[in-house]
Amino acid sequence: MGPVTGGLGLGAAHLVAAFTTPAASPVLAVGSTVIDRTPTSLKEWAIAHFGTHDKTILVGSVLVVVLLLSTAVGPLARRRLGYGATALAALACVAAACALHRPEATAAGAVPSLVAGIVAVAALVLVMGFGARPARTSTTGPSGGPGHSALASRRTVVVLGILAATAAALGEAGRVVIGRKAREEDVALPPPADPAPPFPAGIDDTVPGITPFRTPSDRFYRVDTRLDVPVVDSGGWSLQIDGDVARPVEITYRELLAMPMIERDITLTCVSNSVGGPYVGGARWLGVRLTDLLDRAGVSRTADQILSTDVDGMTISTPVTLATDGRDAMVAVGMNGAPLPRAHGFPARLVIPGLYGFISATKWVTRLTLTTYAEHSAYWTDRGWATDAPIKIASRIDMPRALATLKPGGQVMGGVAWAQDNGGVARVEVSVDGGPWTAAHLGPTAGNDYWRQWYAPWRATPGTHSLACRVIDGAGQTQTPARAEPFPSGASGVQTITVSVA
Repeated sequence: MGPVTGGLGLGAAHLVAAFTTPAASPVLAVGSTVIDRTPTSLKEWAIAHFGTHDKTILVGSVLVVVLLLSTAVGPLARRRLGYGATALAALACVAAACALHRPEATAAGAVPSLVAGIVAVAALVLVMGFGARPARTSTTGPSGGPGHSALASRRTVVVLGILAATAAALGEAGRVVIGRKAREEDVALPPPADPAPPFPAGIDDTVPGITPFRTPSDRFYRVDTRLDVPVVDSGGWSLQIDGDVARPVEITYRELLAMPMIERDITLTCVSNSVGGPYVGGARWLGVRLTDLLDRAGVSRTADQILSTDVDGMTISTPVTLATDGRDAMVAVGMNGAPLPRAHGFPARLVIPGLYGFISATKWVTRLTLTTYAEHSAYWTDRGWATDAPIKIASRIDMPRALATLKPGGQVMGGVAWAQDNGGVARVEVSVDGGPWTAAHLGPTAGNDYWRQWYAPWRATPGTHSLACRVIDGAGQTQTPARAEPFPSGASGVQTITVSVA
């Protein structure tokens, strides 16, 4: 009884949130609060073990816990209806409190949780009323058929079934409403004033199994603190630039699209990426130079930090010196020739090459505040992560897969390597079974800010073998073999995999 009435409340709340603030849906509000309270070490463990499924697992876990807690509602309601109603109301109040304590939250954020409580309590009263309604037949029925108790139980089961189906329908309706709001495909992007060179073909077709030179947008990694994907209407969106500036500026989306655009091929990397990990991708980005926007506001000499804020109050800090040192930092509006997908920041996000995403890649950005580290600290800074985090040069083996079983004879190992801010990838070397480092073949270059494909043929003999790779950048720096965990400034070390040949 409790899970069904609670589920109906959650379904109704999700639909209401879809029309107002999707992030205020009770499960998402509670889950986001859990994320904020989770220690960094546990977050890193979840990312390492669950990857991009960590959010799905967390949402599912919160939902399961809520439904388990609501199982107590049935026994309480049978003792006294008020006890069960109070339990449901208490769960709704917890969700409302979580929603109200989110950054940028308003009083309206509590509405979906309140709706959940009202609907759940009303459903509980309905179910209990059907269970208690007297039967029209006698105690045993005219021919020994079911009596009042059995009929009441049947009515209760039917009502619960109808409520469960309604809960599922409401939840699906909420999903559909969210999916149809503020669609990025309705936006027409302008051509770049400063286009990128023609994109090289890569070696995707000549080396089967190699990592695609350009990562499709729907396969690009996503690591952030959001359980949902924000739904932002570009028509009502604006970017504010304030803080230590000569004149605060507010730019609408239409005004942003009217500014001169640059187009660049840039590889992004998440600081949570372990050695050989998947949280790196290469794409073509379209946007307005960050310095063009900052020049409009006039940055004070005292500012040493750009505190960027997203639509729901998440903050990221970027050193001013790194954001304005001549690299192609931009407020991006396009990805791979199309408007930004929602999952990657529609309608606008920061893209700053050479810096890990936690200090450079704010998605759904709405504000850039020029300030100092002494005056303000951002989300990740408060959790002990570095404030200056250039991407470490690295390489990755994508073929063969670790622990694969190969056939004897000619085999090919291959993958990608990146070395931003250091002259790009100059060479990739491989080693088999700890032997000498030998040069691999490189794919074409799309610029120093973009990764390069590489491959190396080798002769596989029966047995177990270890394969390793390392990159050397344009400045002659060799990828370090010293192992470091992602926290606090990015992982390092040389990837080595083991394969079997039989």
